[in-house]
Amino acid sequence: MMTMSSVAATCNIIVITDPTGKDPNGAAAGSMSFAENMFQSTFLMSKNNHFAVLSGGTGSSDTRLDSVIDAVANLNNNASAASAASIASQYNGARLVAGGPTIGAAVGGSFDAYVITVDDASNDIKVTPYSSGVATLQPGQKGAIIHLRNTNGNPMYGTADSVRKETAMNIGKMIRDGYPATTILSEAMGEVANDSGEKYGGGGVNLVSGISTEDMFTPHEMNQTGYPMNEEYSKACQDCEWALGYPAAEAYSRCPVCGGQLKTIYAYQALGDALTVKSNAVSVSVYGSDRPGLAATTAEIVESSVAKNGYDASAIAGSINKAINNGLLMGVDHVEPKDLNVKQGSKAVGVYYNALPGDRSSPSWDLPIDGNILNILGSIQTVVGIILILLVVFRSRLLKSFQNR
Repeated sequence: MMTMSSVAATCNIIVITDPTGKDPNGAAAGSMSFAENMFQSTFLMSKNNHFAVLSGGTGSSDTRLDSVIDAVANLNNNASAASAASIASQYNGARLVAGGPTIGAAVGGSFDAYVITVDDASNDIKVTPYSSGVATLQPGQKGAIIHLRNTNGNPMYGTADSVRKETAMNIGKMIRDGYPATTILSEAMGEVANDSGEKYGGGGVNLVSGISTEDMFTPHEMNQTGYPMNEEYSKACQDCEWALGYPAAEAYSRCPVCGGQLKTIYAYQALGDALTVKSNAVSVSVYGSDRPGLAATTAEIVESSVAKNGYDASAIAGSINKAINNGLLMGVDHVEPKDLNVKQGSKAVGVYYNALPGDRSSPSWDLPIDGNILNILGSIQTVVGIILILLVVFRSRLLKSFQNR
């Protein structure tokens, strides 16, 4: 029997650059830690109600889970971010960071945090430390909250106080200078990872567009650390956009497709790229199968279909099925428009596959005759082929035997 060691996110960040909720990249949140088991359950996001709840603290896993459930229930009933975060004080050692683009943000329970505000009229940056009660970023206010502590065993233990303050100042400067929340979140997570050692994902969410990094950085197995947010994640070509993740990317110094220069992308930068909605790009999420290459190829097909036909679910499904028939996508069944979650407003498409049973790489053909007949014919053909091979191999021996007779 395996036991799962307890984990708490020691770094929680929520950034709001557009309190109206209109900017698709105007609010983002993320978590990471030096500890193991930084699975996505460390933070929850409501795509419909556009809020996130990030948990942590020194309490047990059950304590944190109970506090998160209560906070989510409160927010679903239109409670304020401050009200949801204050629930943490009812649970021993728990911490909650809650917020969204239009409801503001708050942190409650056991925390050491800074609240950052940026005045729209004067561009003045205010950074205020808090360590008890509930600290709030009011609705309608541009700003952020960053919580940071060091994990026991972290070689850089003791750096949290200075890094928390410095990163808070830099977040304020980026908000003032007009960077989107998704970019600010990624840069802040990179700074925290480098300077405090609290570096393992975790991951992040785009609270306006409903995009998540999902399992990009989370551990692959229990009781392991996630991906270090300050280490190389992939290499990408500047010309043709070919890309490959580490460790395989280490073998390439030039693009194998066009010979162009390769840019090294660190994990925190990949987080920002994954969460940021671009004017000419589509965010594609793939569910139902983790077959290697499936997500990347699906993304290319969806992007091409959207460029030609717009956000038409039938057209996208048709393009995906054509790719399945042509062998570009393997191991999954055909999809229907109902298997797609198309959100034109946030430029996002979710594709829900059904993995094929056994070792099948492609779906069964829709043929006018029973497929079992083809299997029988295939077996006969195989037998005939084996006989022909035997005849070729032993031809001289058979001829000699015949002549002797």
